[in-house]
Amino acid sequence: MSEEASPPVSFWQSVRQSLRGAEQHDYTALPLNRAVILLAVPMVLEMVMESLFAVADVFWVSHLGKEAVAVVGLTESIMTLIYAVAIGISIAATAIISRRIGEKEPELAAQAAGQIVLLGLLAATGIGIVLGYFAPDILRLMGAGEEIVTLGTGFARMMLGGNATVFLIFLINAIFRGAGDAVIAMRTLWLANALNIVLGPCFIFGWWIIPELGVTGAAVATNIGRGIGVLYQLWHLAGHHSRVKVRWQHFKPEREVISAVLSKSGSGIIQLLISTTSWVGLFKILALFGSSALAGYTIAIRIVVFALMPAWGLANAGATLVGQNLGAHKPERAEAAVKIAVKFDVIVLSLIGIFFVLCAHPLIRLFTQDPEVVAYGTQALWVVSLAFPLYAAGMCFEAAFNGSGDTWTPARLNFLCLWIGQIPIAWLFSKTFAFGPVGAFVSVPVSYSLLAIFSGLLFKRGRWKTQKV
Repeated sequence: MSEEASPPVSFWQSVRQSLRGAEQHDYTALPLNRAVILLAVPMVLEMVMESLFAVADVFWVSHLGKEAVAVVGLTESIMTLIYAVAIGISIAATAIISRRIGEKEPELAAQAAGQIVLLGLLAATGIGIVLGYFAPDILRLMGAGEEIVTLGTGFARMMLGGNATVFLIFLINAIFRGAGDAVIAMRTLWLANALNIVLGPCFIFGWWIIPELGVTGAAVATNIGRGIGVLYQLWHLAGHHSRVKVRWQHFKPEREVISAVLSKSGSGIIQLLISTTSWVGLFKILALFGSSALAGYTIAIRIVVFALMPAWGLANAGATLVGQNLGAHKPERAEAAVKIAVKFDVIVLSLIGIFFVLCAHPLIRLFTQDPEVVAYGTQALWVVSLAFPLYAAGMCFEAAFNGSGDTWTPARLNFLCLWIGQIPIAWLFSKTFAFGPVGAFVSVPVSYSLLAIFSGLLFKRGRWKTQKV
């Protein structure tokens, strides 16, 4: 009896099955609502831990003062460039692995996974050597004063130079998601980020036998936690419970596979670079208004990320279903899966957005008591939260394009809405119209709302259904 014809399973039974991860399902045959639940629950919980870490990290660092928070904000704005490369390759990983699994070709999926990990390791090593060496110069380039450069060089060097742990954990989790092994990806981030959260205050403040490292301690904790997470991933990727079983021979360079990965990765990286460099540009504009505005915005964005990261879990579930169902030649089923993900995501983020708008001030005060930082953070959180429903729809549509292998459409949309839209709007409102930091805050919901609207229109046209991977 096929899975689609199997007896109906309740919502809570599906949730329990998704968390156990003991069964391997055919996501091209399951009832779609159940398929979305089985994939989305562990993906959402995976992202909950990722976002919880982001908030916990800035919570502890905020006890060191607004300069330390500014160090984290400036370094993270550069780390987003590394994330862009990692996530760009991850987009290719999810699209290729999910397509091979949908085509019932596990050996080709394993071969692709080996090449993806190899490329990721080489990229992370090269990036780490260059950015780690030039860390203080990069902070100055971002507009940091000498006090912040002195305080933040250790943190920046540790994060930029040790980026391989962050890079690989993203990349290998994308392989697991594409294969439908969402529960392994969830457990990886829970392990890595639980260690981050526990070790963070130990290294920052010098608890027990651990030396006090200040803001640099946050970077040490991150690299230890995520490094252990990568080891856990590799253990599973070697054949323990994963449906993608990578062997040593799969790491031998294969020109055709590498070309396919690079083809999809290139446009994915461009897509993410456009998005993330727009955030760097926004930080550069905010740095003109001093460390209080920068710190307030950093805290607000960490809180926003806390909400948006789990929402990406639902979007990623849609992307996996798109890839596997297109591989099984079921495009209408792929489209229906995305619509289900959009519906759930819009409902959840709408409720969270209302809560953030109503409670912006007390939420910011959980992280800092500096009245100027609180004021800027409250304004930023209130303004950015206004467009949460559109953020939800936009991320689901873009994830669907990426899951199908159509990575150029989101790249073009990001360029149009974030570079042609967000950066000029931020400068115009904050400097030309003299609205100050609030003008930069307003550019975020305006640009991302346009992105959601254009993405929805292109999704309806359906050209993504014809992509070959």
